[in-house]
Amino acid sequence: MSGIERINPGHLAPATGFSHAVRVTGPGQLIFLAGQTALDAAGRIVGNDITAQFEQALANLLAAAQAAGAGPDDLAKCTVYAVDVADYRAHAHELGRIWKRLVGSSYPTMAVIGVTRLWDEEALIELEGVAVLR
Repeated sequence: MSGIERINPGHLAPATGFSHAVRVTGPGQLIFLAGQTALDAAGRIVGNDITAQFEQALANLLAAAQAAGAGPDDLAKCTVYAVDVADYRAHAHELGRIWKRLVGSSYPTMAVIGVTRLWDEEALIELEGVAVLR
């Protein structure tokens, strides 16, 4: 039997919006998801703030996962690159609501990394991930 087990040890800080570890058991396939920004189908960045761009970038990440046969519950790892980590933190509750609406309450391992800029100068955020097909 295969599955994804989300592990959050009680002696670590509470995992809010992420899992401390994810164990994948049994046969499966890894799907590596390229970094997605808030590009629309025409290749233009949409949204002028972090919440709008996060929603588009997450939708793009989920669309890439779906095209490879994976759903939101199959996400095992997600890395967020933000040009302004303080802005990300300030909007964490809004970003969490977007996550729950698009993904649900299954959280992968996550990291937020501050970067100087992204490929597209207008991009405020980029998400990449790993999904596991069971």
